[in-house]
Amino acid sequence: MLYDVPVHLGDRSYNIHIGAEILGQLGGLCATAGLKGKCLVITDENVAEHYLQTALESLDQVGLKASAVTLPAGEQTKCGDQVFALYSKCIEAGLDRHSFVVALGGGVIGDLAGYVAATFLRGIPFVQVPTSLLSMVDSSVGGKTGINLPEGKNLVGAFYQPQLVLADLKTLETLPEREYRAGLAEVVKYGIIYDAPFFQLLEDNIDELQTLDNDELLAKVVGRCCEVKADVVSKDEREGGLRAILNFGHTAGHALENVAGYGEYVHGEAVSIGSIFAARASIEFSGLSQPECDRIEQIFQDLKLPVNAPGYNWSNLRVALSVDKKTVGGMPKFVLVSEIGKSSIGNEIPEERMETLWNEL
Repeated sequence: MLYDVPVHLGDRSYNIHIGAEILGQLGGLCATAGLKGKCLVITDENVAEHYLQTALESLDQVGLKASAVTLPAGEQTKCGDQVFALYSKCIEAGLDRHSFVVALGGGVIGDLAGYVAATFLRGIPFVQVPTSLLSMVDSSVGGKTGINLPEGKNLVGAFYQPQLVLADLKTLETLPEREYRAGLAEVVKYGIIYDAPFFQLLEDNIDELQTLDNDELLAKVVGRCCEVKADVVSKDEREGGLRAILNFGHTAGHALENVAGYGEYVHGEAVSIGSIFAARASIEFSGLSQPECDRIEQIFQDLKLPVNAPGYNWSNLRVALSVDKKTVGGMPKFVLVSEIGKSSIGNEIPEERMETLWNEL
């Protein structure tokens, strides 16, 4: 089973390959994409145990000389110290401008490895091999790469498109349940902001969605998320307008991740809470109906994702929001929805209402 989703970006276009048990095709797909020479596979300890050998053997079978580096798992790895350490690893591996990087892992590895590829020798090709649901449907697609600073999430980075994305659905079987559920928050986001029938599909399959027993449903869900993101990115690669809708739930979500300390809430959990905040704000500031807001809250609850963050006060989150990428002139900008499937960007919420909405959670 191989399901291809094209991302149309002129001479930077590429394909997202989705299927079950396709990791062994990595080498052949890289060769078909014109990649050659030496490569460095960047992964983490959790993923390496299950999938590194298969990736290396696949690359070797087509004559691609691959070496690997294994990093600690977790959001803390996405930092400046690791970037410079990886530059040294690239040199040790003998990478030149005709070489490439493979990001084998979840969103942390994809963002970090992509940023290293974007900046080493002023840019060498790279390939995304996402192994988490969140990275398959979101972070591996669209060319956003970057690292965190102590002051905030993803404050340093580059728009840098991969040569291809390979999403092997079978890698999800070794994903911790918490991480899989967190990825579902990003899946739900696409329905909220862009595709009401897709949101309905998720509601109708809420039980099966929480298992890995239905490959056809999983492929359909991952594929549709990638189609939506590919469509948005092809129209607005560098987030000058439309692409910002993908930040639904992320404004408050990123602030919570920062204040709580990266790792206390995994990304999708923070996005779940941020989505409830944005949905409730949408009633007052974007005309969302209460019944549709209730549907949004219910689906996150049904997926057993957190919908509030007790113990974190608004004053601390507000400080974190002041350095968020989406803040302009000190005022955070929110993605809000007028109905499920229709969203808008650049919305401001008065200071006192932001605090009240947060406290009501």
